[in-house]
Amino acid sequence: MGYMNTATDPAGRHRWLTDEEQRVWRAYLHATYLLEDHLDRQLQRDAGMPHIYYGLLVGLAEAPRRRLRMTELAMKAKITRSRLSHAIARLEKNGWVRREDCPSDKRGQFAVLTDEGAEVLRRTAPGHVAAVRQALFERLTPEQQKTLGEIMEIVAEGLQPNEAGADLPWLR
Repeated sequence: MGYMNTATDPAGRHRWLTDEEQRVWRAYLHATYLLEDHLDRQLQRDAGMPHIYYGLLVGLAEAPRRRLRMTELAMKAKITRSRLSHAIARLEKNGWVRREDCPSDKRGQFAVLTDEGAEVLRRTAPGHVAAVRQALFERLTPEQQKTLGEIMEIVAEGLQPNEAGADLPWLR
């Protein structure tokens, strides 16, 4: 018996995953858990930070003037505001990020990448890119890479909420 699928058949019964769907699902879970762990270990070793923190620094580095509103950064990282606040506090402690009040919104704050944070990214990025390349891209043919990208875009598009009031992590 396969993993339960929340879809139902015409009679209203739950449809279970087929053996092949179960194989694909478990392979996906296994690979994503191992990949995230691999990248976390590489970043902890090279920069003393988890992968999620690296992603926050990259998000700030790519933003105009290396700054984003906290809500925007939470949305970009797909995390709760509480988790973001904790992460930013740790990054502030390291001197890699600072918070600034938003002049147009008394409750709003910006996260700003400091020069020290930009330097950490500059030093860390080559090792991180090498880890991603070794763990993922070097194992796939160019056609498999293209297909994987297309598949992930379809999945993300299907999960991207488009209605107001959706239960989104960055609004919690």
